[in-house]
Amino acid sequence: MDSFTLFNNYPASTEFYDEMYNGKEIRPPYQKLYEYLKNYPAEELTKKEEMARRLFMSQGVTFTVYSGDEGIEKIFPFDVVPRIITAAEWAYIESGIKQRLKALNLFLNDIYSNQFILKDKIIPTDLIYSCEHYLREMQNLKVPHDIFVHISGIDIIRDHDGTFYVLEDNLRTPSGVSYMLENREITKRIFPDLLPHNAVHTVTQYPQLLYKNLAALSPRQNSNPNIVMLTPGIYNSAYFEHSTLARLMGIELVEGRDLVVDNHRVFMKTTEGLQRVDVIYRRVDDEYLDPLVFKAESMLGVAGLMSAYRKGHVAIVNAPGNGVADDKAVYIYVPDMIKYYLNEEPILKNVPTYKMDDVAEREHVFANMDKMVLKKTNASGGYGMIIGNSATEQEMEDYKREVLLDPRSFIAQPIISLSAAPCYINGSLQPRRIDLRPFALFGPSGIEIVPGGLTRVALKEGSLVVNSSQGGGSKDTWVLTV
Repeated sequence: MDSFTLFNNYPASTEFYDEMYNGKEIRPPYQKLYEYLKNYPAEELTKKEEMARRLFMSQGVTFTVYSGDEGIEKIFPFDVVPRIITAAEWAYIESGIKQRLKALNLFLNDIYSNQFILKDKIIPTDLIYSCEHYLREMQNLKVPHDIFVHISGIDIIRDHDGTFYVLEDNLRTPSGVSYMLENREITKRIFPDLLPHNAVHTVTQYPQLLYKNLAALSPRQNSNPNIVMLTPGIYNSAYFEHSTLARLMGIELVEGRDLVVDNHRVFMKTTEGLQRVDVIYRRVDDEYLDPLVFKAESMLGVAGLMSAYRKGHVAIVNAPGNGVADDKAVYIYVPDMIKYYLNEEPILKNVPTYKMDDVAEREHVFANMDKMVLKKTNASGGYGMIIGNSATEQEMEDYKREVLLDPRSFIAQPIISLSAAPCYINGSLQPRRIDLRPFALFGPSGIEIVPGGLTRVALKEGSLVVNSSQGGGSKDTWVLTV
């Protein structure tokens, strides 16, 4: 590499796949960005970084981290150097996600009706019935257009050899798409001359695509269905996203107290009286949706909502009960689902995963714990997991004891050396580990995936944890058109 300031000390490594630098030269997709940045003064890039921070602050682009009983609102750290994905790489990722979502949706339809996949012993029956997110209330409930997974965020990682893997499937109330949109807007503001010269796909059509899909689910055949976004409220960690998406789609942002059910139909309270609601894009978890069916103490949901849903008078997005399909223990069987339902080989691989309720697999994991990541099957946000090579002996022993108390609730995976991308940190470019969360929309007309996604970054040197709640950040994601 040329010995310019920003790239002067950029390290080459054989431990991970570097998205920009192959150890000898700049990879072709990054060449234009490299030419742009190589003569860029570090102090100017620092000014761009500060401008981005101020823009995020002024626009309220935040998330909430909970510590004890308190919620601390933070700006989502943003790295100014974009992550670039080639057209060919994106075509591969897109086809793999579409295949996976088709199989997962067929699985949810099956598991809540005939359960052929259990009868044919492809998946153990007790695995499904022991899942805390399997909802018996959804059994034999006909969902509109047979679609359970309307909105998903599939986490993709890249190993040291450049192979893409699916790390997990987020099928309940996936978050992060607002940061994808904001990251692009910030990039336009701080580098107005950069995007037009790099043939980058736009992502700004996401709200319009989402609205189109939501409207198509309306049980009433009217040209202007009443769609609402149901939020738990301002103290939820993703409230910024809820309000942003509602504003961009031009729909009402409501809380449970704003809705009422009468005669198995949902209505929104307004100053002009009750208005019928056709579609609810809910960001409230299953167990809080309806106090008459789930948690009786819930103040976040709407009494009678499940009755209206069962009668077909309202559409709920995503459908309740999806958690059984993104349980990390069920994740192991997604390749089998693809073969069973689609008669196809999986395009995107799973990360090798060990079941901790299998004695032989558990013993193998315990014997090699320094090479493993152990996770709770229903935790998210980077919580409830341990990375063996960065844990103390005592932490590993404590975690083993926790696993033995309830092995079904844990899985283990070998530590994957996530790929890295250049990040601007302390006045120089340094590689930091990344993942990718593309957002897929499954509507009556098929699956659409906006070319891009949320690239999350482990900002701490050496860290593999990209979650914002654990100190991670994000960067704009460019998918090239050619």
